[in-house]
Amino acid sequence: MTENSSQRPDSRGPNAAAPADLPTQYAPAEVEEELYERWVARGWFEADAKSDKQPYTIVIPPPNVTGSLHLGHAFQHTLMDALTRRKRMQGYESLWLPGMDHAGIATQNKVEQQLAEEGKSRQDLGREAFVERVWQWKEEYGGKILGQMRRLGDGVDWTRERFTMDEGLSRAVQTVFKQMYDDGLIYRAERIINWCPRCLTAISDIEVEYQEDDGELVSIRYGGGDGEDDSVVVATTRAETMLGDTAVAVHPDDQRYAHLLGRHIKLPLTDRTIPVVADEHVDPEFGSGAVKVTPAHDPNDFAIGQRHGLPALTVMDERGVITAHGPFEGLDRFEARSSIVAALREQGRITAEKRPYTHSVGHCSRCKTTIEPRLSMQWWVGVGPLAQAAGDAVRDGRVKIHPAEMSARYFDWVDNMLDWCISRQLWWGHRIPVWYGPDGEVRCLGPDEQPPTGEGWTQDPDVLDTWFSSGLWPFSTLGWPEQTQDLAKFYPTDVLLTGHDIIFFWVARMMMFGLYAMDGTAPFHTIALTGLVRDDHGKKMSKSNPNSVDPLDWMNAYGADAVRFTLTSGANPGADVPIGEDWVKASRNFANKIWNATRFALMNGATVQGPLPQASELGATDRWILSRLNSVVAEVDGHYDDYQFAKLSDALRHFAWDEVFDWYVELSKTTFAVGGRPAEVSRRVLGEVLDVMLRLLHPLVPFVTESLWTTLTGGESVVVTSWPADSGFRDVAAEQEIATLQDAVTEVRRFRADQGLQPGQRVPARLSLTGSPLASHEDAMRQLLRLQPEGEGFHATASLPVAGGTVELDLSGVIDVDAERKRLTKDLDSAEKELRQTTAKLGNEGFLAKAPDHVVEKIRERRSTAESDIARLQQQLDRLPTA
Repeated sequence: MTENSSQRPDSRGPNAAAPADLPTQYAPAEVEEELYERWVARGWFEADAKSDKQPYTIVIPPPNVTGSLHLGHAFQHTLMDALTRRKRMQGYESLWLPGMDHAGIATQNKVEQQLAEEGKSRQDLGREAFVERVWQWKEEYGGKILGQMRRLGDGVDWTRERFTMDEGLSRAVQTVFKQMYDDGLIYRAERIINWCPRCLTAISDIEVEYQEDDGELVSIRYGGGDGEDDSVVVATTRAETMLGDTAVAVHPDDQRYAHLLGRHIKLPLTDRTIPVVADEHVDPEFGSGAVKVTPAHDPNDFAIGQRHGLPALTVMDERGVITAHGPFEGLDRFEARSSIVAALREQGRITAEKRPYTHSVGHCSRCKTTIEPRLSMQWWVGVGPLAQAAGDAVRDGRVKIHPAEMSARYFDWVDNMLDWCISRQLWWGHRIPVWYGPDGEVRCLGPDEQPPTGEGWTQDPDVLDTWFSSGLWPFSTLGWPEQTQDLAKFYPTDVLLTGHDIIFFWVARMMMFGLYAMDGTAPFHTIALTGLVRDDHGKKMSKSNPNSVDPLDWMNAYGADAVRFTLTSGANPGADVPIGEDWVKASRNFANKIWNATRFALMNGATVQGPLPQASELGATDRWILSRLNSVVAEVDGHYDDYQFAKLSDALRHFAWDEVFDWYVELSKTTFAVGGRPAEVSRRVLGEVLDVMLRLLHPLVPFVTESLWTTLTGGESVVVTSWPADSGFRDVAAEQEIATLQDAVTEVRRFRADQGLQPGQRVPARLSLTGSPLASHEDAMRQLLRLQPEGEGFHATASLPVAGGTVELDLSGVIDVDAERKRLTKDLDSAEKELRQTTAKLGNEGFLAKAPDHVVEKIRERRSTAESDIARLQQQLDRLPTA
């Protein structure tokens, strides 16, 4: 029991502040910034690669340099901070490494918008000057989120802050590219990609947002005239792409079109004919069972074209303007769509039209432009062996996914991963380290190799997908490819905590790169997946919706601790997190409760000085709270190890508010009033409980706990004190005794409330507790229940049985007897009705023969309860004073 109260040189000091040093009310805005800057200045978040402590490492999912803190960031950062703070207190060399992503498209767009306001474009500046302008923007405006992370309380090692375009990470990117190129894992090929006609670049799958748009579905007859024997009907939502059709495909077993296989039919509005091919990709049950094939403008069609050797005709340029010769040349793709449909209608080739036709359409997440699938020469990663390794690392247990049921989503992705387009037609980013010579030479250079000289050599103009550099984040941030002390100490990292929505795009890529570059060592031991933050109605929050919340507004209004505790309270593994302002207010109230109750305890002499008293000196109440304290320490540790943040938050809130403040502090008031050695014992126990409780709460609510813990203990900081250990002390008998007391007090309080008595209203009472486990708690019961001594003329008007004893109350002159008699009579009538109904059912043989056992048992319980209620209510009626 006393092991939990060790006098730690790093945790407690002799200079505990007086309670008067604590303001009467907690004001987060007045303390949070000062406390955070003190923590940073003292270097308490800095990790030492030379220490002999066991390392614990988390790298922060790098936010975009253009970004600002949103609730999703606040959610994940709070969880990562809690994990790191606890491990630091447990004696680990904890590194939480911060940094930012250069966010290629987003950042380039920001600067291009700035230039547009000046009447310029990036082409006006040229590549070199434009990139310099982006760096200037980054220094002036970028990284706003880093200051907001400080506001939240992120305990990151700012001395190790990294940026995906800094010199060290750029070296890592070039090194990996060169190795993969030499190994044949990076290649250049013409494939279908997601193309944004506004940003003028290929974009990744994660940068495509799908939404339900209203369009039109038109059915077009291909082939000659109106005859069904030499024509086929296809349906499309993108009529403009028919100009690039090079076949019609049907299922090989579809007998409707067997006579057309191998033949050519006329492509309307053109002077071309196209073949009818058989392909098992076609669903004969969908629509007409025939599909148009446009290999240069659709990924599925491209695959069909590859299988059948079809030509791929590009019919629009990079801005979505039609380039095919003819009357539609020069039209925007959407203008061409309506013009082509009109021309087909005029020729009588439209067999059906459906508008509006709602369907899923991809849009650029940056500029909201409709994405255009486009055949383009790009750089690719051949992911086959990399994805296999990423899957095997989870299958063989080297990496754990939590919660385990999320593994299926991970395997579904890595086991079916397609080659990854990594080139982007931007100027801001890691430029592809490949040079082309005048005679078709191609050279890929590592970071220490000089570019080729001589006339005609040019570097590839494209840059790498942002996810390429962020995929190296777990090891590039630690100094790789150099074999640094940081890399040796802190790689692999312990846990990646991130949203399940990017398991495909970031998590899998880090796994592939880490296993490839780090000799088969996965980048983390555990992947802990969270859900997404939603509003209190379960709707997804986004900047474009009115339900979006700036967490800084809530932090300014209620404090960072309130926002943090609200987020952890909803954090069930892998599940989405609903959050509303009322919940933040409730967490603010919890922080205030911690403050007020601790301040009250300090004012009443709670102390951490000196060892805990021996068990022989402890009363049942003291043994109970110390037993519960150790149980909570063990419970919280278990929840942390299982990433059950909601459960550990609930356990701590229940213990702090319901057990420590509402019961132990209140019960201790009686002991304090008596004085002497029992009061000294309780003050020391209360100090111990507060010390441990504040340390347990600290990773979740660091600011309020820091203020209170340093005042209580005189220690330097709870940030660098030790994490509580479960001493193993349990006292089941004391827990049962206090549970009995709590039940008795709760029952009498309920009765008082039923009588309409005010909580503070004093009532004469006789307590008969001889032989009851409550016998030693009479003074506490009178204090908690506002019960006066019985005095002269005492007349018991109500009697309540409690744990082998009775509490008799004299309510004469305290309550309205007539109103109370009516209430009790009404309740008695209800109880008697319940008894009649349950007795009738249990006397019905037919019912007993058919009803399930559990239903019969439930009715028996109801009858028993009704019998007890009747006896109790009749007794209370009999006890009422007569007029």
